[in-house]
Amino acid sequence: MRKLPLGIQNFRKIIEGDYVYVDKTRYIHSLITNASYYFLSRPRRFGKSLLLDTIGEALGGSKELFKGLFIYDSGYNFEKHPVLRLDMSNIANETPEILKNELTIELRKRAKTEGFDIDYETPSAIFKTLIEALYIKYDQRLVVLIDEYDKPILDRLNNSDIAEANRDVLKGFYGILKSMDPFLRFTFITGVSKFTKTSIFSELNNLFDITLTEDYSSICGIAPEDLDRYFGEYIESMAKLDSFKRSNSVRDDILAWYDGYSWDGKTRVINPFSLLSCFMQKRFSSFWYSSGSPKFLTDLIKLKPESYANLSNLRIGEWELDTFDIQRIEVEPLLFQTGYLTIKKALQGTGVPEYQLDIPNYEVRMALNLHILAEFTEKGSSFAGTAYRRIHDSLKSGDMQNMLELLRALFASIPYQLHINREAYYHSIFFAIMSVLGFDMDAEVQTSKGRIDAVLELGDKVYIMEFKYKDCVPDADPDSKQMLFDEALEEGMRQIKSRGYWEKYEGSGKSVYQAAFAFLGRDSIEMRVEMR
Repeated sequence: MRKLPLGIQNFRKIIEGDYVYVDKTRYIHSLITNASYYFLSRPRRFGKSLLLDTIGEALGGSKELFKGLFIYDSGYNFEKHPVLRLDMSNIANETPEILKNELTIELRKRAKTEGFDIDYETPSAIFKTLIEALYIKYDQRLVVLIDEYDKPILDRLNNSDIAEANRDVLKGFYGILKSMDPFLRFTFITGVSKFTKTSIFSELNNLFDITLTEDYSSICGIAPEDLDRYFGEYIESMAKLDSFKRSNSVRDDILAWYDGYSWDGKTRVINPFSLLSCFMQKRFSSFWYSSGSPKFLTDLIKLKPESYANLSNLRIGEWELDTFDIQRIEVEPLLFQTGYLTIKKALQGTGVPEYQLDIPNYEVRMALNLHILAEFTEKGSSFAGTAYRRIHDSLKSGDMQNMLELLRALFASIPYQLHINREAYYHSIFFAIMSVLGFDMDAEVQTSKGRIDAVLELGDKVYIMEFKYKDCVPDADPDSKQMLFDEALEEGMRQIKSRGYWEKYEGSGKSVYQAAFAFLGRDSIEMRVEMR
């Protein structure tokens, strides 16, 4: 069996070292023969760096490396061009001054290897001069490849002032590329977020953004149909292990865990880092997620828990997916760009395209749930497992009182500063906690007479839930608290009954539990349950 190229982003090393290489050169041939300026957004660990390196080898004239691949016999002439590549993930960015200094050092280092001494102080001036000098030296137009262009911004989202200052540095730096057009053969920029057509790339407005283009939907990642061709021996090897012998199909399990990503709503791809890690370690786990989750993302969800409660089958316009405003970051586009949501379906309509988004696969769902629970409650994932089992047993037996005690403990573990005094907050936190614990809940369930706050179907039982919040002064006496609880619970139960929420499940053969929850604060929760 060929070796697995886990963590290897160097095309030459993969080919010469006899590692598995999933042929992407059909897309590369299309790119380099059809246009000159490209932008691609994909989540981390999805093969962007390897793609850039492969493009660099093709445009650098390394024809022999491509023997047996699509592009080798395509008629492409492999004309040799000088390649200037920048990996922004290796550039320090704690402040805009540090960012400018590190860019200056990196560019001068590259100039020195080419025999140039460039005295300019600003990164953009050095960049411009280096491009012109390389063009003159080789008498050929250059290839410019920029990887993780947005890293200096994403790394500093916890400090918007620094993030904006870094963005301004990058805007001036990348902006010189348009004026360099006579010296450039090909330019390709990759990143996680999409600042195209705004702020960062307002000067470089000739970029062809292929992020959501159907023709390049599987330019990164591994298509399910390529599993057997490239990894058939590894699948067979895993299927022989005792730990997988009870599985109906290791291949199907792989797809459930790691497949499901799509950037056009039609073509699906598998996360390459997770797949290779799975074959390497011969087990299923959340490899991609555990390799690093951006803290700014979980911090944002903690501030907007209602966004987490409404991730399933989310409808969003293409213009929203392109939005990335440092001062007003929206959770949903950020979740999409970082790989926690993907396009499940392109929706038919007129005007700007719209998409239905959802969590891509089991790996992301499970890991995100556990991580969010740990962030909300400041407890570890082992606690989540214990809580899930206890609440599951309580609901399975219809013992909601025991579940209430567990929920009180969970809510009490949420730090005071995260609590917001409004009904939607507690509704969202409850939904988030239950989803995080692995329960398949539906929020805002539409009926003919209104919307149910939450519904949980578990075996032969259906739980219909309504949430109410009442303002209560911190030092309220027990009688005042009880009066507010009674008022909220009565209101919640009256809403469930008067709007006939139970009718939606009539005839299902399942026992229907009607539950009203009342919240007065962080650890002041009461519940009233009636069985239909």
